[in-house]
Amino acid sequence: MEIDFKPFFGKYDALVTTADETFEKVRKSYPESVKCKIKCADCCYALFDLSLIEAIYINYRFHETFAGTEKDKILEKANRLDRKIYKIKRNAYKEFESGKQEAAILDEMAKEKVRCPLLNDQEQCDLYTFRPITCRIYGIPTDIAGVGRTCGKSGFIKGKRYPTVHLDIIHRRLYDISVELAATIESQHVKIAEILMPLSMALLTEFNAEYLGIAGHHSPESDKESENE
Repeated sequence: MEIDFKPFFGKYDALVTTADETFEKVRKSYPESVKCKIKCADCCYALFDLSLIEAIYINYRFHETFAGTEKDKILEKANRLDRKIYKIKRNAYKEFESGKQEAAILDEMAKEKVRCPLLNDQEQCDLYTFRPITCRIYGIPTDIAGVGRTCGKSGFIKGKRYPTVHLDIIHRRLYDISVELAATIESQHVKIAEILMPLSMALLTEFNAEYLGIAGHHSPESDKESENE
């Protein structure tokens, strides 16, 4: 079944445009503080998740851009990274279950360094034009749930007030687009719009009708089970 993601990609692209414009506005206002430059790959080692719509978008652009051996090499890197991220998250969950404060766990996870599978040997992004929003605003002040952060290489001074990107607003907009997508395709997975996944998993996942839970779709396995009943 062919799924038309273009209407939702258009809404995602509009959000990307806003993020890019915001970044440029801050960079022009504080050129001495924004240290981003070609081959500065600090943001390419950050651990973060993608919403459903962004994961599908990155996956679509990746398969549109790459083929053959080049694609296979990136997917191999994504597979290795995905296993590493799984271990990091599993350990974080164990710490939470043992009673460790969630804020402390999240703070530790923010310090984890994982090399993005799209970062090539020249320390540049292989999918730069279609990189996630998190990558686009990295390097300028952001906050989430009232906690401010910025790139450790930037020149922004702690405690001083700067224009800040509120990630909660961006995440809410991404969630809203994901909800609209789920409703439009009439997904049977009631919580699919809440999915969050690392970029590595987004590259490896096949966002087909079965994965998305589109009504009327049956996998070969489920058909066999029906025949045996």
